[in-house]
Amino acid sequence: MTDLTTLYDTDYSQWAQRNAELLRTRRFEELDITHLLEELSDMSKSDRRELHSRLLVLLAHLLKWEFQYHTLAERWREFKGDSWRATIVEQREQLADLFSQSPGLKAVIEDSIATAYPAAVRLAHKETRLPRKTFPESCPYSREQIFDDDFYPERV
Repeated sequence: MTDLTTLYDTDYSQWAQRNAELLRTRRFEELDITHLLEELSDMSKSDRRELHSRLLVLLAHLLKWEFQYHTLAERWREFKGDSWRATIVEQREQLADLFSQSPGLKAVIEDSIATAYPAAVRLAHKETRLPRKTFPESCPYSREQIFDDDFYPERV
């Protein structure tokens, strides 16, 4: 039998299959517990990173929709509005898929919004070149608004 620790470093796929087989046959004492715990922890971290990333983009686009649209020249408004709308729709769809695959993330959504919002402000500031003080210090959108397919902020 190949040592599972070595297999983890040399053939991850085979390592995963071997551990799955050990679990199915209830041979728990043979499992590579150290690496299994590491992998499970990383899965949770990966989902949280994706949640943060998608919220950051969604919030930045909601901010741009609300605060930059009125500053655009007339000929750019339709193009930019359509582009931003497409990004907002896409991020909402991806977040809905993420929540369906990892429903436990719903428990951390409020904290994730609060964490992603400052980064969204930085991104909106850099992309729009509007002064930072243009954007509210805390997220102006409720959880319900953020995920509401029909919600688009009033344009300032």
